[in-house]
Amino acid sequence: MKRVQLFEFEDFSWFPTWVRSSMTNLITVLHKMIGTKEVLVDLLTKINTKHPFSQVVDMGSGSGGIMPDVIQQLNKTNSESISLLLTDLYPNKQFINYINQQHLENVTYSEHSLNATNLSKAPKGIKIMVNSFHHMPPNNARQILKSAQDNKEPILIYEMAENKMPLLLWWILLPISLTILFIMALFMTPFCKPLSLKQLIFTYLIPIIPIFYAWDGQASMPRMYAFGDVEELLKDFKNESYSWEFKSATKPNGKNLGYYILGLPNKALSK
Repeated sequence: MKRVQLFEFEDFSWFPTWVRSSMTNLITVLHKMIGTKEVLVDLLTKINTKHPFSQVVDMGSGSGGIMPDVIQQLNKTNSESISLLLTDLYPNKQFINYINQQHLENVTYSEHSLNATNLSKAPKGIKIMVNSFHHMPPNNARQILKSAQDNKEPILIYEMAENKMPLLLWWILLPISLTILFIMALFMTPFCKPLSLKQLIFTYLIPIIPIFYAWDGQASMPRMYAFGDVEELLKDFKNESYSWEFKSATKPNGKNLGYYILGLPNKALSK
């Protein structure tokens, strides 16, 4: 398997919640900058024509991410309204309240925990994971895919980058990459919502958030599952009742932006 199990600070249970939330705020800004919304809207629109759905269940929502923007854009062109249910394994009351008190149309943050490795009692709708699959070690990643297939749940997994860089080159370029991400964090912080005084202090006066953000951003690259890795995850349980597709994702202008894994029951994928 090409994927390397490096660590990211935000995965540790002892890591302060407010720092993790500040980092996910930065990731949301990054999604908006690079055009993730347009990629996901296009993917979901195409899936809806093959396998209609009325609800998108976002797994691992954290601070909300880009999906509220995606669902608003999706409903501008969709003939029937589609709702978004944000979920997390460890729901954060602060962000549940923040999202729900905005009364965004068709968007709700669930207070109930959802474990992506067991979808037997998951809410109805297409399941989606946005830039979080690489956090899963192989056993958990395999179980997520298997649970979707076993329960005949449609699932879309999107990662904003592909694992194409040789590991040695990643190490060589690491000092430059960390510096770039550190500086990016400084410029992106004013665009974070919600933006707390604590995030400002620990970005500009005591810059621990940019440091953690830079490391986690770079550590995520070797942790991405390459296409060959996905094949390995699926090989023990693939069957004819469910279809899998994994390809590079593209923006409306045709440029690649990450990749996706799509699973649909009953051979719903076109051949």
